[in-house]
Amino acid sequence: MPPVTADPVEVNLINALEDRGLRRTAARSAVTDRIERVSDAFTAEQLCRELPDVGRATVYRTIRHLVDAGALCKLPILDGAPMYSIARIEHHHHTICSRCGAVGEFRHSTVERVMRSLEKEIDGDIVGHRMEIFITCSSCLAKSEINSSSGNSSVSI
Repeated sequence: MPPVTADPVEVNLINALEDRGLRRTAARSAVTDRIERVSDAFTAEQLCRELPDVGRATVYRTIRHLVDAGALCKLPILDGAPMYSIARIEHHHHTICSRCGAVGEFRHSTVERVMRSLEKEIDGDIVGHRMEIFITCSSCLAKSEINSSSGNSSVSI
């Protein structure tokens, strides 16, 4: 069964902060503008490096507020700092490439049916769920095929 697709949600991160009662400041605007221009997932440290005129604490606080507002997704990474991505569709799940860190979003009706069936078996109220599937993305697979066919296969440990 193919994944259920959804129309992307128009994201305006500075408005998400203002909706939470936070003032629009030059530093917050710089952080949200930079995030909106990022095409892939990012770490807080990457933003700090790319925005040297914005304080580290401001970057981290702004990210936390955006996660709390549901405008950013916090993605746990197997061996590193969490990554973040803009929540471009409403309720969704993620694929994360374990080699390059590329993040994808998906929705699938089967996941939601499983959650509804679990509600009957769990003693308590389910208040949310999250799913990350760790993959090797097609780009990394293609690079592996090129390396192995040219005799340059290497193993990372």
